[in-house]
Amino acid sequence: VVTKEDVALVVPDSVPAAEVEAALVAGAGPLLESISLFDVYAGVKVPRGHRSLAFAMRFRAPDRTLTDADTAAARDAAVASAADSCRAVLRDF
Repeated sequence: VVTKEDVALVVPDSVPAAEVEAALVAGAGPLLESISLFDVYAGVKVPRGHRSLAFAMRFRAPDRTLTDADTAAARDAAVASAADSCRAVLRDF
């Protein structure tokens, strides 16, 4: 069973989307099956010099069904990795 989590991160314009994606992958660990950027937004509510990048993340374990807690932990670790290496902030609007 695949679970899907979408995350939207606000990052400085100077940070490449590929760098943010790589940080998410590194943080998510082995449960991450795939990741794709599906939206880039700069406008109202996004600070000047920043943009919002939204990623669809798919998680799967080969040997079991993931719980909500499993998926949330992998997502949170991915976001923490992007925060540490890319100055990403989880979008809250």
